[in-house]
Amino acid sequence: MLQTQEKVTGGTVACERVGEGPAVVLTHGTPSSSLLWRGVVPELAKDHTVHVWDLLGYGRSTTGPGVRPSVALHAATLAELVEIWGLRDPVLVGHDIGAAAVLRAHLRHRVPARALALLDAAVLPPWTTPVAQHIQAHPDAYRTMPEHVFHQLIRAHLATATHRPLDGATERAYLEPYAGVPGQQRYLDQVEGFDEADTREVVAALGEVGVPTLVLWGEHDRWLPADAADRLAAAIPGARRVVVPGAGHFLPEDDPATTAAELGRFLRGR
Repeated sequence: MLQTQEKVTGGTVACERVGEGPAVVLTHGTPSSSLLWRGVVPELAKDHTVHVWDLLGYGRSTTGPGVRPSVALHAATLAELVEIWGLRDPVLVGHDIGAAAVLRAHLRHRVPARALALLDAAVLPPWTTPVAQHIQAHPDAYRTMPEHVFHQLIRAHLATATHRPLDGATERAYLEPYAGVPGQQRYLDQVEGFDEADTREVVAALGEVGVPTLVLWGEHDRWLPADAADRLAAAIPGARRVVVPGAGHFLPEDDPATTAAELGRFLRGR
């Protein structure tokens, strides 16, 4: 899907632009890639120019030497991309840690936005899952874990990201970047980069958000329960909260049609 590469401070970003109209930037979370948006992009692109990208260290994007993925890195990269693409006031849409990156880019890096949409957002503490916390507490055990055992572990964790089971081809597509020893290292680098200090300033500044904001959540999110949507929406002035029935943490994967419809309604100001 992603055919373009952009050189940024932290590495090389794989990205793509689809459609014509007001700009929308879609930022995925973890452990995923722009694959997450494949069912949403065609609908939004009917009326908008949709920019999708893989976070550095995810999907087809690569980090530079010594660069570790983090929310702080993703926010800085998003700020760079908005400038590279020449966007004046895009709608910034983020899922999971992508939502944290969107907020940090807007509030700390002063990236202009005409609206924000935050999906199953990893923003309010604690947002690291018990699995991630265990990996961070025992990094050597996971780095030396036999490849086939590690693969089954992350496969089981991925299964909890959706309410509806993934079909085989989709599951393989999500797991492919983590195949083999290099993939194992990549996954662990991502997890070790999770730091709730990266969102501390964001949380403190949520009351400063002055643009229309949508908080969109899967009803059956097992990673970040729906009450987090209530708290996040309450912290952002005028935020609209919508919970999608029958969907889990990977909301755009579980129900791309409703996700696209809710985003479209929000973008039209309805």
